[in-house]
Amino acid sequence: MPGDGTRTATTLSNRPRLLDVTRLVSRYGKGPFTGVDRVEAAYLAELIARPDPAFGLLRSRYGYLLLDQNGLGALQGWLTHAAPGGRDLLSRLPPVRDLPAQEIETAVRSVAIARSVPRRLRACLAKAFPEGFDFYNTGHSNLTPALFAATRDGTAHVLVHDVIPLDHPEYQRPGTVEAFARRMQAVSRSATRCIYTTQTARTDAERHMERFGRVPPAVVAPLGLDLPELAPAAEAEAPYFLALGTIEPRKNHALLLDVWDRLLAEGGDVPLLKIVGKRGWNNAEVFDRLDDTAHWQGRVQELGGVADEDLAPLIAGAQALLFPSLAEGYGLPPLEAAALGVPVVCNTLPVYRETLGNIPIYADASDQYQWEKAIRMLAEASVKERKIGANGFRPPVWSDHFATVFGS
Repeated sequence: MPGDGTRTATTLSNRPRLLDVTRLVSRYGKGPFTGVDRVEAAYLAELIARPDPAFGLLRSRYGYLLLDQNGLGALQGWLTHAAPGGRDLLSRLPPVRDLPAQEIETAVRSVAIARSVPRRLRACLAKAFPEGFDFYNTGHSNLTPALFAATRDGTAHVLVHDVIPLDHPEYQRPGTVEAFARRMQAVSRSATRCIYTTQTARTDAERHMERFGRVPPAVVAPLGLDLPELAPAAEAEAPYFLALGTIEPRKNHALLLDVWDRLLAEGGDVPLLKIVGKRGWNNAEVFDRLDDTAHWQGRVQELGGVADEDLAPLIAGAQALLFPSLAEGYGLPPLEAAALGVPVVCNTLPVYRETLGNIPIYADASDQYQWEKAIRMLAEASVKERKIGANGFRPPVWSDHFATVFGS
């Protein structure tokens, strides 16, 4: 837009790729990345590493910011470590946000190659990319009719992780289902292509896309695992089971607490359960039970959010990963556990039949007895007996994902 410092981005022979980084920036300073955050971070790293021209688009509080490849590299460093201190005038304007949000937006503004108010975004992108561009949204954020209209001179590729808010509204925060439906309607109308992580997720989503009036072309590309970070851990001082995921109703921690209640009531040698994940929403009863630490006699430990470098050894050292989730679009923890040869006990969800086949021990989330039986069996099994189930598992890798998405 005239007078705002915009300058034309370098246009190479290859079509530029433009990644929406809005969600990643919004997560700055909020603790370890969640599953979706990790996917966005993987896309960011991939685009920075590729020789093709890559750019980032951030919806800030006061308009859009465009980053070139150097700006993306700076952003990656700030997300990994810390943004430089300092707040510019725009970041301090009301409504006031927390300090990390002000600092990261100030930092990104300092390396932006262009700025635009929302109504001028299409013109800004046309000036920066006169030969067009490929726009990628990988985090369910910023999916609005206005954004699709602004990017219609390019192609829009949307990674749809799942449609759980539409299929299971009972697990969502008030008001979020309607907002999510509007995003998926915009995707249905305007996306050039949808990217799905499983055929199960594609089938679920396209059922709703049909209802919205258009089913965009699609590709299925399983997410990769960050296997170099998943080094086996040393033998634990005390054997333990691991539950991993945000403590919210959909993840169904209540089932595991019910099982441990039974184990404690029955007496004997009760195994240790470690629960990793931040507390979510609408789960007061589970929070109250976790807060009653005396009741658990040290056999249930809540560890909160754990950084990736600490998470991998926790998974590797577990007797088994327990994953009673009631709905998933992909769900990385069971695949990460299987990649390490760690047993997985999970609910009978179709997505795990697709991604893991016969590797897990499947236990219906409505049958507490099945879960108790599986946990007792694994608690008594030898290391060799526990590891045998995952032999031959080939974990998905990011290179395959990006080869499918980018065509090379």
